Amino acid sequence: VAGGASQQLCAQAARLGGRRALLVTDSTMVASGLAKRCADQLAAANIPATVFSGVKPDPTDENVRNGLELLRQESCDLVVGLGGGSPMDAAKVIAVAATNDAPLREFAGYHRIARAGLPLVLIPTTAGTGSEVTKVAVITDTERDVKMMMLDVHLLANVALVDFELSLTMPASLTAHVGVDTLTHGIEAYVSRKANALTDPLAEQCIRLAAANLLTAWAEPNNRPAREAMMLAACLGGMAFANSSVCLVHGMSRPIGAIFHLAHGLSNALLLPEITRWSLPGAVARYAQVARWVNAAPGNAPDDSAAASLPDYLEQLNARLGIG
Repeated sequence: VAGGASQQLCAQAARLGGRRALLVTDSTMVASGLAKRCADQLAAANIPATVFSGVKPDPTDENVRNGLELLRQESCDLVVGLGGGSPMDAAKVIAVAATNDAPLREFAGYHRIARAGLPLVLIPTTAGTGSEVTKVAVITDTERDVKMMMLDVHLLANVALVDFELSLTMPASLTAHVGVDTLTHGIEAYVSRKANALTDPLAEQCIRLAAANLLTAWAEPNNRPAREAMMLAACLGGMAFANSSVCLVHGMSRPIGAIFHLAHGLSNALLLPEITRWSLPGAVARYAQVARWVNAAPGNAPDDSAAASLPDYLEQLNARLGIG
């Protein structure tokens, strides 16, 4: 996790024994020139790279199948995912689909992937999903209009190159949406019934960093310390919820995304204040602690009043970010 970390792509690809790479990305990364830059770096290190840019927001089983077909056609033995959560999730599933013969829908659920996938390097360009450090992927089944949640250790990348400099060109709206998504990951990992002593410190740092830096990163896109803090927050949030769990915000966001094709980060941001208000009685002390960390309540506020202040804070944060 550092500025310039993406420059280690070639060294890491070689360390993993890659001879031909499939670079899984989207049209935005192609238009920005970043996909070509990564492919050229690999080619210069004698690792030819084929670019698959057919990943759509909220990736589908068709995206995965098309990427897998190209991978086999080009005899690729390494997968690189570049972009936001969608390209990274698609890259994860392409990597395991290459080594497992089962239909994609059989991967849905917990621990359903029999064999490890191809070596996988993930490079996030948005400070949001934390997908680069999770063992989770979400792929839409286009036949059923269902978002298939897959959780398996074989979906975990071999290498994550977390370079905040790649997030400097994010537009303000995307910064806002994925930033609140990051905050959601921290909050849900902390209030989950599966929260534990290992995930709590990760969730706390995610929440504190997002609360302290999101508005600055949104208002001042070239503010490097704020961008770096948000990229770190996203990574910490991913580690936190991957080893705890997400909760109702994500539970409601998935069907909204599958049916109405609303971007995941925006969907989470819109749901977060009201779901938090509804969920308060289930974890008053924990929501109160979150409220203190984001300075929605003073440190000495009683749990009930501190927790009650959190939904209003989240509504105001959305309003300040132009979400609504």
